[in-house]
Amino acid sequence: MKLESLALKNFKAFKCAELKQIPRLCVLVGANGTGKSTLLSVFGFLKDALTDDVPIALTRLGGSRGFQEVRSRNADGPIEIEIKFRQQDASPLITYTLAIDEDDGRPVVAREVLKYRRGSRGQPWHFLDFEKGRGTAVTNEPEKVQSENELNREDQALKSPDTLAIKGLAQFKKFPAAMALGELISSWHISDFHIQRARPEQEAGHAEHLSKEGENLALVTEFLYKCHRDVFDKIIDRLKHRVPGITHVDAKTTEEGRVLLRFQDGAFTDPFLARHVSDGTIKMLAYLILLYDPRPHPLLCVEEPENQLYPSLLTELAEEFRAYADRGGQVFISTHSPDFLNACKLEEVFWLVKEDGYTVVKRASDDAQIVKYMENGDKLGYLWKQGFFEGAAPQ
Repeated sequence: MKLESLALKNFKAFKCAELKQIPRLCVLVGANGTGKSTLLSVFGFLKDALTDDVPIALTRLGGSRGFQEVRSRNADGPIEIEIKFRQQDASPLITYTLAIDEDDGRPVVAREVLKYRRGSRGQPWHFLDFEKGRGTAVTNEPEKVQSENELNREDQALKSPDTLAIKGLAQFKKFPAAMALGELISSWHISDFHIQRARPEQEAGHAEHLSKEGENLALVTEFLYKCHRDVFDKIIDRLKHRVPGITHVDAKTTEEGRVLLRFQDGAFTDPFLARHVSDGTIKMLAYLILLYDPRPHPLLCVEEPENQLYPSLLTELAEEFRAYADRGGQVFISTHSPDFLNACKLEEVFWLVKEDGYTVVKRASDDAQIVKYMENGDKLGYLWKQGFFEGAAPQ
């Protein structure tokens, strides 16, 4: 998947904002409180709304006040999210639009549209169009339709107006467009890694992907060791290069059926457990397992990856995020680190600023002064520290 644009209306700090021409690696900077976490939370919100329901997603993001807290302050009208993306570079441009409003104090899906654009001319074809639980959906497979006249539309009614149509229809193969989008969003990974969640012993089980909070780190390590030894060896080689003394990592299952994550220091005979290693070591291992996943997520969001890591490691880490994106998994990162930003390319960086109480998104490559400095060999992190990202001073 390649997300090309994201437009927000009435979504917390974003009264009206849009990111265009989004690169495969998208890095967000800005002062505290400008909305970096909020922007990344959009993807988590969409995933929660799909896997659970809209009211649950609103509560997770806005607390007990739900819709009222998520909608921008002093705003009227619905919360609106629009994403434009392509499944492959040569695929049609797909637009998914979601508008959420209140009806008698309860959140409802006011409008939900999924449409495909063929070429640069003409109107896009609507494959799904719903309002408050009722609408039409197309049963054709999108890539097999040559003319809009060939579209087979069916009227459908959902069980509740607060349910996403792509959630309800994705359960049926007869609605391939809705099913494809549902599968895509459900496979996004919004990282909220907690080091202390990754340390404890785990009950024996099976896990192929690192979870949101990382509590299954030992299980994924074990899976890679058994099923993808080449990937596992690559991860350990990079970990040894970055963490002095570490020579090996493994996951051992005890007689009691618990999985232990063990680290070997070359200076000692016996390995030691995860609870005894540094925060930085645990976090670096988790990032390497995430970034060398044999099946990368189509979209990955990470907040402030620099935390607990030595500054000199951030250049390599940025390069690995970029390599992950190049393999097909688009990456969104927020950062407060000039060292991480120094490793970013001009076209990869956006910065957020507050104007009249709401957040505005700016692109580094649109600023003529920043472009000129970069042409003369400067680096983005240094320019940020020196105040050339107006309204986005590092803190």
